[in-house]
Order: sequence, then structure tokens, then C-alpha cells
Amino acid sequence: MPESAELPRAESIDSVIELLSQHDYLAGRSLATVVFLALRMQRPLFLEGEAGVGKTEVAKVLAKALDRPLIRLQCYEGLDVASAVYEWNYPAQMLEIRMAEASGVSDRGRLEGDIFSERYLIRRPVLQALSGEPGKAPVFLIDELDRTDEAFEAFLLEVLSDFQVTIPEFGTVKAAEPPIVIVTSNRTREVHDALKRRCLYHWVDYPSAADELAIIRRKVAGCNEQLSRQIVAYVQRLRTIDLFKNPGIAESIDWATALTELDRLALDPETIGDTLGTLLKYQEDIARIQGGEGQAVLAAVKAELLAAS
Repeated sequence: MPESAELPRAESIDSVIELLSQHDYLAGRSLATVVFLALRMQRPLFLEGEAGVGKTEVAKVLAKALDRPLIRLQCYEGLDVASAVYEWNYPAQMLEIRMAEASGVSDRGRLEGDIFSERYLIRRPVLQALSGEPGKAPVFLIDELDRTDEAFEAFLLEVLSDFQVTIPEFGTVKAAEPPIVIVTSNRTREVHDALKRRCLYHWVDYPSAADELAIIRRKVAGCNEQLSRQIVAYVQRLRTIDLFKNPGIAESIDWATALTELDRLALDPETIGDTLGTLLKYQEDIARIQGGEGQAVLAAVKAELLAAS
């Protein structure tokens, strides 16, 4: 098993849970286990789940906890090698060619070697991630991979299996120490098996009510206990309704923060109606909850909390 500089700070599953908790990320044991194994085995970690459940945050927190640079490749439709991996500084190369011609340089091989050198190479996120120093290899976040196409996925296979990339004019660039790679997907489409096989996999689900309450207590310190419990119970019930987009934990935190800023102590129909835009992001969902269905949810939440008290 290869040695890894982060192991002293992540020497067990429990230490991973504690490490993430110190930076306000409450990880369940199954997630902490796969993070621990990804660090020990130096394998990419593929996190899949609904938007807003905390997949991206895992990479951000790991970078802080392990004191590593965070390099983020935000994926989108049409992402290509020039934007993600590298490109050449063409204006500077053209200037070099003209200066060489003006000075009478006729050795084309030498000129080609000069213009396709490190000096003119522009490193994009993938190359930056492979250029970390031993002991300080970055956390490399490939965020929302499902937004790209299969051609870009195929390109990443070399990066994720061998931690290297081949540049035709320059050669192969291999990481001195593998970066800590976190790949996320919202599952808007299926990612190919060939890429998943190179990674450890974990499905990040919505948190339980107890976990969500603990997260809000930690993330929104000014939110009073009664309001926190009502928010969690309300959001948990919303996720059982067939909405266009269920609220994630990120939206729960935003809603708790908004209600705290408004000095609210409890949920009521008017407050919910005025602030639903922080919780739901589609007008169809907002209109549905602002109607009678939202009032029914609130009534059920209050009855549930009263019975539990």
C-alpha cells in the first residue's frame, strides 16, 4: 500500500468523521468509510446524489481539513480539453516564430521544441491537479460530471486510472503524487461504467431528520430550537411530496438562515409563503405549496412535533 501524507490525520474511519466534523461537515459512517478508503488506496471517489445534498462540500471540507489546495473543474455541456486540461499560448508562440524568422533561425525542429515547451503551456484544472508537490497534492474536484458528454468522460479515463495526461506536442505529464480526486454527479444522465470502475462509489442521500437538525444547529447558530425543529420536519415532509425538485440540505440551511434574519421564532403560513423562494426553486413547486397543500404540511408538522413533546 502506498504511503500518503494525509494518513496521519485520517488514520481511521472515526478520525475521518472527527476531521470532517471539526470543519462543520457531519458525515455518516458509510460516507466516512469510503472517504477513508479513498485516501488509503489513493483512488478517486465518485459521489452521486441529488443536487444540494453535500457532495461538493466533501471536497471543500477535505481541502481545508488536510490543508491542501482545492482545484475545481466545474463541468458543463461542451466542456473541452482546452478549457479543462491545457492549451497553448498561441499569441506568444506566433511572436516567438516571427522573432525567430527575423533573426534567421532555420532549424525547424529546434523552433518547434521551443514553442511547444513549458514556457508556452497554459495549465487548466486537470494539469494543475497533476502538478502538485509531494506532500501537498491538491484536492481535485470534478464537479457535476454528468453535465459533460461521453467524449470528455473518455478523456478522463487516463487521468483517473494513471494520474497522468498525454499532450501530443509535449509528452506525458504524470503526477509526482496523486491528487485526492472527488467526482460528483447529480445523475441527470448515467456516467459510463468504465469511468466508475476507476473510482470508489458512494450515493449521498438526503439526511435523516436527526442529522439535518444537527446540521442546522451547527450551520445556523442563531436559529432557535423550536424553529429549527419545525424547519427540519417541514422539509422532511416536502421531500415525500412529488415536487419537481425536492429541497436539499443546502436549501434547508438557506431557509433557516433567512428565517433567523427575519427574527422568526416559529413557522406560520404567511412566513412560509413569503420565504419559499429560499427553499424551492421552481415556480410550479412554490405555487403548489403556497396553496392548500402547504397548509396541510404545516398542520401535520405541528401535530407531529406536539405529539413528540
